[in-house]
Amino acid sequence: MLLLSNDLVRKQVLSLRSNSLIATIQSAIINPNNLKIEGFYCRDSYDKSQLVLLTQDIRETIANGYIVNDHDVLARVEDLIRLRDIININFVIVGKQVTTITKSRVGKVTDYSTDLDSMFIQKLYVAQPVYKAFGSGNMIIDRTQINEITPKKIIINDILGNVPAQARASII
Repeated sequence: MLLLSNDLVRKQVLSLRSNSLIATIQSAIINPNNLKIEGFYCRDSYDKSQLVLLTQDIRETIANGYIVNDHDVLARVEDLIRLRDIININFVIVGKQVTTITKSRVGKVTDYSTDLDSMFIQKLYVAQPVYKAFGSGNMIIDRTQINEITPKKIIINDILGNVPAQARASII
């Protein structure tokens, strides 16, 4: 099942053991190397501190949140040694510029959808510049079309790359 980015955040984290709300999700921690959501920053319901919920600790996803075993699965940022490099990158995908390999500007990422089972980002929703948007509107880029991710932009394969030259002329 795919969910948009806004449907992943601002959700409750519920404990099976105490049967209560233990935190609220604030934002996703995205690994730019493979576009996987490794965890979520969340606000602790008890002392209002910022903690991290790793996706591997989520037992179940429900309509209004995530179910975990207990409050103990929430970790402080400084305790996550394996994720330190990814956390330090502070990768934010929304707002990234999208270009093709041939440096043609496509637009900016406005949203993304994630597969809940694997927590991999599957689709990017890209708003095209105004002069391109009149005819077609927003674009949906599949993860298989992504060629490279840099700190400033996402580079995708050429959109008309596999279309024969004669067909390209009729499309344009």
